[in-house]
Amino acid sequence: MTDQSATRLEARSDDPSESEAVARAEAAERPAFETIGKLLPYIWPDDRVDLKIRVLLALAALVAAKVITVLVPYSYKWAVDALTEPGRFEGAVPAGLTFAVAPVFLVIAYAVGRILIMAFTQLRDSIFARVAQHAVRTLANSTFRHLHLLSLRFHLERRTGGLSRIIERGTKGIETIIRFAVLSTIPTVIEFALMAVIFAVQFDWRYLAVLVIMVVAYTWFTVSVSNWRIGIRRAMNESDTDANSKAIDSLLNYETVKYFNNEEMEARRFDRSMERYERATVKMWSSLAWLNIGQTVIFCIGMMTVMLMSAVSVARGEQTVGDFVLVNALMMQLAQPLNFIGFVYREIRQGLVDIAAMFAMLAQHPEVTDPPDAKPLAVTDGAIRFEDVSFHYDPSRPILKRVSFDVPAGKTVALVGPSGAGKSTISRILFRFYEITGGQVSIDGQDIGQVTQDSLRRAIGMVPQDTVLFNDTIRYNIGYGRPNATDAEIEEAARMAQIEDFILNLPEGYDTEVGERGLKLSGGEKQRVAIARTILKGPPILMLDEATSALDSYTEQEIQEALNTVSAERTTLVIAHRLSTVITADMILVMDAGEIVERGTHEELLRLDGLYAGMWNRQREAEEARERLAKTLERDREGYLVRPLKPEGLE
Repeated sequence: MTDQSATRLEARSDDPSESEAVARAEAAERPAFETIGKLLPYIWPDDRVDLKIRVLLALAALVAAKVITVLVPYSYKWAVDALTEPGRFEGAVPAGLTFAVAPVFLVIAYAVGRILIMAFTQLRDSIFARVAQHAVRTLANSTFRHLHLLSLRFHLERRTGGLSRIIERGTKGIETIIRFAVLSTIPTVIEFALMAVIFAVQFDWRYLAVLVIMVVAYTWFTVSVSNWRIGIRRAMNESDTDANSKAIDSLLNYETVKYFNNEEMEARRFDRSMERYERATVKMWSSLAWLNIGQTVIFCIGMMTVMLMSAVSVARGEQTVGDFVLVNALMMQLAQPLNFIGFVYREIRQGLVDIAAMFAMLAQHPEVTDPPDAKPLAVTDGAIRFEDVSFHYDPSRPILKRVSFDVPAGKTVALVGPSGAGKSTISRILFRFYEITGGQVSIDGQDIGQVTQDSLRRAIGMVPQDTVLFNDTIRYNIGYGRPNATDAEIEEAARMAQIEDFILNLPEGYDTEVGERGLKLSGGEKQRVAIARTILKGPPILMLDEATSALDSYTEQEIQEALNTVSAERTTLVIAHRLSTVITADMILVMDAGEIVERGTHEELLRLDGLYAGMWNRQREAEEARERLAKTLERDREGYLVRPLKPEGLE
């Protein structure tokens, strides 16, 4: 592959989001040998003898291909010598046939040699493919699993697109390193070493000196210019990524753009990024031209020098015409791997950075881990206790301040309060998405920090405020609560969640695709799917995180009935925005600024006439105002419909 054809591969977008760019910048500073050292166990796995055998067989095929590569030009030399000096082969073939047989035989040998080169090269690639893909799969899977082990804080601080790009680029980086380092760089080094031996033995040290000087100069020039071009490429890709991000962001917010008539502004922002990309791309192609010119000059000077030396020797009778042809054939054969150096160097360097970024991700330690002696949670009653629980992201900004409360087994406790009071943080702590900074949380007397996360989360069901569904069928999304559930169990869960009638009226029923993040369903329909999913999971403890706050009053009533069915006889912790949904709770906890400021039943809190009573009165006033407005609009509409029409022009 020439640098011209390779440049098209360079034009792809290479820069991720800002967070990934930081990871890649840090990774670029890692020594290459450190990264390759971490990659070796994946290429030479201890538990896969079959893959080790494949590596050895691939290396054997590689060496065979390169030995034949440097020997093939000899058949070309001998054929020329047979044609120009038939007497050189007397005795090797029957008399009278020397002139005809020797060249034909050597030409056939030349063709067979070229075929064997291709055969061994393809055999090498075929044998090694399983090793390479096993390394890609293993490392990608390890990274994917590791990302699920990292804390919620890590994922909130990172862009999901950036994380996916790290995995994507890392896996491609493995293929790049294997393909170019193992299957291209090593063969090139072997080929150069064999040719160096041939030049030294077949000719003399002067030819070898010219060859070494040419290769060193060619490599130095290529690496130097390639390093310069990498900076240009980075600028080009930054502009391309910026343009791509602006385009996607604008299209995702299509309605907002239309609401404010900002199509022209969005187009100008996109065009500014594309203008920078245009300038960088022109500079990229110009630098490629100078690279190719320089490489050609260095190579041609080297080839011209050794051919002049050989021509002089032929004229003196020290060499044959075949030797002159051999020098030319060897140099031309060396042209291809030399021309490949720039592309290989850039790809290996980029691949090392990509793999290093993935290894940097793997080096991230999970914030929440199981203790070495952690045991599975044994749920008997499902009683929850928070004792003097404190939590903060930053010590200067506490989120929870010595919070204490109990959720008795089979009872429902509600958390209410203004936004930012710390209600949702309670649910995340119960799931151990975060480690608390003080106090203790226990279930049936067992500290949740001392049990396995898997057993803890299996015991808790969640119906969140913002239900996000997988881009799959309704059946899949309900069945996600218990992947081994039967179709009958999934359908029973849908009936209990009061969504079966809706599903059966769909053209494809349970096999209906819900779209990206479930956007083909309404808010109420998504909530019912989430409830059905939780019913199917069948947890002893239930968490409802403002599950109806975004719904209209009618839908809220229907969803609330389904939630009451789910929470029956289960320990339930409810985070509520609308107080009307928790008036039947066994206990209501009122939070403000990370503290519980009031607690009691609905009636008790109203009698206190405190924060809860004020919130209740404001919500009731707002609801009554909406009801009055609705009645007024309905009355006006009915009056308009029954009002008699007067003839035009009459008062």
